[in-house]
Amino acid sequence: MSLIYFDNAATTKVDEQVVQTMLPFLTEHYGNPSSIHGLGRRTRAAVEKARKVIAGHLNASTAEIFFTSGGTESNNMVLKNCVRDLGVTCLISSKIEHHCVLHTVENLEEAGLKVAYVDVNEQGFFDLEHLKQLLKAHQSENVLVSLIHANNEIGTINDLAAIGEICKEYDALFHADTVQTIAHFPLDLTQINVHFVSASAHKFHGPKGVGFVYISGDTHLKPLIHGGAQERNMRAGTENIAGIVGMAKALEIAYEELEETKAYILELKRYFKSLLQQEIPEVQVNGAQCENCLYTVLNVSFPASIASDMLMFNLDIAGICASAGSACSSGADQGSHVLNAIGVPADRPSIRFSFSKYNTKEEIDIAVAKLKEIIGVPA
Repeated sequence: MSLIYFDNAATTKVDEQVVQTMLPFLTEHYGNPSSIHGLGRRTRAAVEKARKVIAGHLNASTAEIFFTSGGTESNNMVLKNCVRDLGVTCLISSKIEHHCVLHTVENLEEAGLKVAYVDVNEQGFFDLEHLKQLLKAHQSENVLVSLIHANNEIGTINDLAAIGEICKEYDALFHADTVQTIAHFPLDLTQINVHFVSASAHKFHGPKGVGFVYISGDTHLKPLIHGGAQERNMRAGTENIAGIVGMAKALEIAYEELEETKAYILELKRYFKSLLQQEIPEVQVNGAQCENCLYTVLNVSFPASIASDMLMFNLDIAGICASAGSACSSGADQGSHVLNAIGVPADRPSIRFSFSKYNTKEEIDIAVAKLKEIIGVPA
């Protein structure tokens, strides 16, 4: 039985070109970048070349890109260090953030930070008028706004430029969790009033365990991790050379192929959605369905009569990989905080199908046929 993988929002298959780019740094070029000998200088050059590639695609300065272990570390670094280093006294976020942001916000609130949440509508869009009201109410404080760009469960994309302008109007710092959008959409950081963004390589066919954080040149944070002078004294620890090199290559490929890949995956998503609606009664799509939403994600809810856990279990038995929500919340039994926040009935089981350039329409045909069989739709 061949495996069908529709869980690309959780992680993606590493591109073979990326693997080949990484291999020399796992075999021949194994020097520590902090060493002054030839092997060290070679890996140092590779790290800086990767930084230049990444900065170039985002129209950022190389001095604004710092390598991390991924999106979770990047987001933690920004939120915690803004409070510690920049004197943030109020944090405005939302109830549909990825858990690495939401739980960090809750942790900071428990420690005494003032926190407010922007209202979200049934499609997952932030209420920007409410954001203005919150900023106006806290205008006398040092405020950080932290809002996700594209939601990892339902794919709704919010307008970074519009949020950035509102933050600028009220002199607030702005952090955007862009883990699901970097490499999937063009992002010119000189055109957006954003102070911090985060990325994780494994979301765009790069390796796991490596990412980066963009920190704008006009803000000054101190390290979250201490113990060395790596990353220009911003993150201690020997760099993940192969991962960094692989991430830069993956980002390069993603932006070179962006328009072609986007069109291909968007057609897959449309086909899957149409086929589900034709073949399975009472199917509903969660989140916004606009053309500029996250084309890699389709979140679908099924009739209330279906047991959610058995639906996922039977798909897994059939060799179809999908998700009931964020991979970071697997094992939790309280349901999706995102679907709860946008008002999806708790008794309707929902599945997130997420696509990549490696998926096909044939796989979709098989998945829909298997869903019909599991649910009991007459042939």
